Order: sequence, then C-alpha cells, then structure tokens
Amino acid sequence: MTNWVGRTAVEIAAAVRAKEVTPREAVAEHLARIERLDGRIGAFRVVRAAAALAEADELAARADLAELPLAGVPLAVKDNLGVRGESNRVGSAATPDVPAGADHVTVARLRAAGAVVVGLTNVPELCVFGTTEGVHGTARNPWDTSRTAGGSSGGSAAAVAAGMTPIALGNDGMGSLRIPAANCGLVTIKPGHGVVPAGIGEGDWFGMSENGPLATTVEDARLMLSVLAGAEVAGPAEPGALRVAVSVRSPLAGVVVTRPYTDAAREAAGVLVRAGHHVERAEPPYPLSLGVTSLAHWTAGTAVDAQSLDARLLTRRTRVHAAVGRRFLNGVRGGSAREELRRRLEPFFARYDVLLTPALARRSPKAAPWHERGWLRNIAVNTNYSPLTPPWNLTGWPAMTVPFGTLPSGAPTAVQLVGRPGTEGELLRLAEQMETLRPWRRTAPLD
Repeated sequence: MTNWVGRTAVEIAAAVRAKEVTPREAVAEHLARIERLDGRIGAFRVVRAAAALAEADELAARADLAELPLAGVPLAVKDNLGVRGESNRVGSAATPDVPAGADHVTVARLRAAGAVVVGLTNVPELCVFGTTEGVHGTARNPWDTSRTAGGSSGGSAAAVAAGMTPIALGNDGMGSLRIPAANCGLVTIKPGHGVVPAGIGEGDWFGMSENGPLATTVEDARLMLSVLAGAEVAGPAEPGALRVAVSVRSPLAGVVVTRPYTDAAREAAGVLVRAGHHVERAEPPYPLSLGVTSLAHWTAGTAVDAQSLDARLLTRRTRVHAAVGRRFLNGVRGGSAREELRRRLEPFFARYDVLLTPALARRSPKAAPWHERGWLRNIAVNTNYSPLTPPWNLTGWPAMTVPFGTLPSGAPTAVQLVGRPGTEGELLRLAEQMETLRPWRRTAPLD
C-alpha cells in the first residue's frame, strides 16, 4: 500500500486524477497522522475528521475530478479565514463561537480546485504576534518542539512541517507567513498587493495583509498561489541572469542578525552566483524611522480588529497593543509613511531585480505562554528575532521565504527573497533554482 503522507500536493493530486488513490484514502492517511502527532505539535484548533471524509467522498463523485489541480489534497486553513460550518476564533476568547455561513473566497477557490479542508489551525490572539500560543493551544516547531512554530500562521506551518497536510493556507501582515515558514523549513510567498483576494479581519491591516501558501516545495507553492490568484503564476521559462542584491543587515537599528542566518544568506548568494546571476552586496536605504512606522501600523491594525470585541476577554498583551495602536490610527490611515518608504526604496529596485536577505535574525523563541506575559516583553522578543519581514508589508511588494541551511540543533534556517510588484513568478523561479541546486528536507523527522 502506498503511503501518501509526506508526498507533495502535486503528487497527490496527480494520483487522485489518475485514480491511483481515492480522495478518501489520501485524506484518511493525513487525518491518522494528525491524530497521532498533533498532541505533540498543537497545529490544529479544530480537526474536521468526519466532515473532511464526507467531503472527500463528494469530491470523488465530481464529474470534473480528472481536471482539478488540487484533487483530493488535504488542506489546513488558518483560523482567521472562514470555513463554512466552522467557527472563526482568531486565537481569542473574545470572538464569537458561531459557525461561518460561507467559505472565505480563498478557501472557496482551493475547494473548487479539489482541496479538502481537514482542519483550522492555531494562531496567536487576533494574529498579532510572531509566536503562536493562547487560549486555544500552542503551536510548536516540529523540528524542535521546545521552540515556537512562529506566528501568526504558526499552526498552518506546523501542520505542513509535521507532514499532517502537504499544504496550508495562511496570511501575512508583518511577516506572518514568512516567519513560521522560516522556523519550520517551508516555502512560502507573500504576494504583492492585489494578486490574491485579501478580506482578512477588519480591513487587511490597512492593505498590508495578504493570503498565501505554505508548502514543502516551490512547485506546490506555485500551484497553490495560482489557484488563490485565479490565474497561473508563471515565471520566465529561461529567466536569464538576474541582478541580485544581498544584505545581511537588520532594517531596524540596534537589532543584530546572528551568524546562522547571515551565513545562510551568504551561502545562498554563492548558489545564485553559480547559477549565473549577478550578485553583489548592497544595502537598501531603510529610513531610521522604519521601526516607528512598523510599530504604528502593527498596533493600529490590531486596534481596528479589536474595536468590536469585549476587551475584558482579550489577553493583556493584546489590549495594550490595541490601545497603543489607537493613538496611531489617524496617521496610519493617511498612508504617507508607506508611500514615502516606497519612494525611498524604488531606486534600489530599479538597480536590482531581487533582494536576498536572511529570513530571521535569530532562532525562534521558546514555546511558552507568551500570551500571559507583558506587552513590552512580547514586543522585544518579536522585534529581535523577526525584523526583516515588515518592510515588504509596508511597501506591498512580494516577498518569499526559502529554507536554506541548518541551526546546530538541526532545525532549518532560511532566506528571504524580495522583488518589485508583479514579480511573484520571477521569485518562484529563482527559488526553484535554489531548491534544485541545494535541496532541503521536506518535513521534520518526527517518526
């Protein structure tokens, strides 16, 4: 009997279309793995075992099964996107426990393509922080369960890295796809603004938050992004030599990028040189005000999301975060700081096609009850380990994370690729070259 756990979405869908495996068999194998492992990992808030099997049987009866790009592929969905019939708790006790009447548009597109939703994944409260823990559970890094999976798409990343699903849906407002992907050894891409429908929370964090894929391979990430975008996201067949800038410096003054992550970026640069690209060290002209701009938008987005909730049911760190953000709302709504950042960085991206950076500054924090700790402590921990992702939410430009290298513990390190608007296909093609020249292990060694 073929084991479909650990196979890619592309492989599973091809086998279902060829009738080598039924959707029920593929889904059942992944549900069994969830049952066996998730007590250690904490990826899921809700597992839809009976519903997923019933939906797999319905899928098998579809007349167009042989045409579906994600036929029978088990899918995990971040718990801030609607799944019909399931409540949407966003990691909080303050949100209503009411079943969604309809799928979010991204969930609907993935289901229409043949994916089967097996569960909703854990997030930090209101998807605010870069660690995933709270009243609904703690998501741990499958490569090192003493460490957080990251956040806020931490449960989705943990599910894929543990082999509980081949792909997962998440979103990214200040790094919430790229941070957990970097921790968990996954491929992800935060698309540029407008490529994929957003509709996240109460305003997409002023247009900064984007939905995107979490996967173990670039091929799976490309396929899932194409389904989400409603059009094929294809890079050039022969991309030629790109102009790649490499920066290992933190965009935020006072934050140091540690050696495992600078080494990963430098080694990745060497791989791209051998692939024929023009690579040189160059520093983006980040403004000194970037830290304040990031904090203002980060907190203001939470202030909007929290405004209709009972503050007494929110954790203290979330209440403080929202209260700080209310002071910034008027300035953030004007958008002038983001426009100025784009103007400042555009000449750099006129000179270079791609920016290569470390994905993180240091390994992820311990898996701990961070939701019970003070706001300042959370801010310090988040800022010191993930300063490299927020600029690209502020600009609205595409950015992706690719596994590259390892920590002494054996957990993965990663690099970030950033491009101009409209270059998602080009970034994926570059990541594909890196994957070919320096393959990575797809899932954590949990068995």
